[in-house]
Amino acid sequence: MMNEKCAEEADDMERIASFQVDHDKLRKGMYTSRVDGDVVTYDIRMKLPNAGDYLPNGTMHSLEHLLASYMRNSPVGDKVVYVGPMGCRTGFYLLVRDSLEPRELIRLVQESLDFVADYKGPIPGNSRRECGNYREHDLVGAQAVARDMCQVLRRWTVADLAYDK
Repeated sequence: MMNEKCAEEADDMERIASFQVDHDKLRKGMYTSRVDGDVVTYDIRMKLPNAGDYLPNGTMHSLEHLLASYMRNSPVGDKVVYVGPMGCRTGFYLLVRDSLEPRELIRLVQESLDFVADYKGPIPGNSRRECGNYREHDLVGAQAVARDMCQVLRRWTVADLAYDK
């Protein structure tokens, strides 16, 4: 049967890196998730895993538009590959070229969150033509999360990028 075969194949799959992180120990912050060639994936954790408080869709969507717009328009924007939400709604993945030094990256994320926290105006890319769900945004919610993360990352260092084991 096809379902049994799929289940057996899933059992044989190697556990991906993000599933190897102990989510019971994970705290809000920013972490190096993985390195693939010249692309580094960072975990920007905005909510505690499995705590019952997750990013609402509108908040997450506005954060995505604002963070991606700011980062890609920054002086190091050509090194930003992707900015997007995690399916578990506890944070964002940020993929960058490895030529971006970790100190620069921390500064970029801090500046991006400051930008969101103080943002006034329309959400970039928020029209029917530009976005597949343009009606579901929450700027106030995005700003609240950004302000919280500004405090979390205020004194973040390169050493803090490592997950606690």
